Amino acid sequence: MFGVCALVLFLVMAASLAIGSRVLSPAQVWQALTGTGTPIDTEVVVRMRLPRTIAGLVVGCALGLAGAVMQALTRNPLADPGILGVNAGAALGVVSACAATGVSTQARNAIAALAGALAASCAVHLLAGRGGPGSRARLALAGIALTAALSSLTQAVVLADQFAFNEFRHWVSGSLEGVRLSSLAWACAPLAIGAVIAALLGPALGVLALGDEAAAGLGVRVRVVRTCGLVAVGALAGAATAICGPLGFVGLAVPLIARRLVGSGQSALSALSAVLGGAWVLIADVVARVLVPEEVPVGVVLALIGAPFFVALARGRGASA
Repeated sequence: MFGVCALVLFLVMAASLAIGSRVLSPAQVWQALTGTGTPIDTEVVVRMRLPRTIAGLVVGCALGLAGAVMQALTRNPLADPGILGVNAGAALGVVSACAATGVSTQARNAIAALAGALAASCAVHLLAGRGGPGSRARLALAGIALTAALSSLTQAVVLADQFAFNEFRHWVSGSLEGVRLSSLAWACAPLAIGAVIAALLGPALGVLALGDEAAAGLGVRVRVVRTCGLVAVGALAGAATAICGPLGFVGLAVPLIARRLVGSGQSALSALSAVLGGAWVLIADVVARVLVPEEVPVGVVLALIGAPFFVALARGRGASA
């Protein structure tokens, strides 16, 4: 199964490099990557599409993995990293930085978004309180409450500052257009930290599915696992959101697909969610380039694809319950 999914991901990456307003053959793409192609092909592939493809891959893998961890933490297969207020925190960080400085750059917006996302994850943990019976319900309620509060603050800043409104309007749609490799370098550290934590927590999260009391009886330090899981989700989803803005349904629907393919084993589920998440975002980005003559943001396409797909999966799950 992993081999098939990896092959699909490779083919999608190849399509991302070849398809756009200028369609290239596999031979032209290879020549451009090896430096033997025409200057125009090299410009299109290396300087425009390659950074975008890498960004889509990184963002998709991060969101897919974050979704798998979030669903394990809450023991809810319909949970999403956004339930922690990650998107809301990132949005508030962006508009606050724009309003405070009056200057907007991709790097500054990304750093502000990451800081806001991580702060929101920490705030959710503090609001949820200590682990124990009902802690997953408190975690969800704390995330919902914090999301509402942060969204209200964001709207207040946007309405009060025209410059922040203009920047937020562009960022909130979610887009990979214009992403450069240099702007991805800063995200390596939080993404690596989140991925390592998620990998190390795999066995513990699997035991946590039995319930907090049962997990504690089996030697799992529930509060530590939950705290580290929140840090991993905040780092992964925060960095991904900071790179290209909020992308919906990736962390929600991708783990559902992975669970149907490999079952509920947390380590395998997390790994496959990362692979499928990268493919999911890249497919949506390719569709965004060719859907209409004027390119639409990938976040819009993800919503158009993800919403009905998720509803179908949810209905199927309900029917089989």
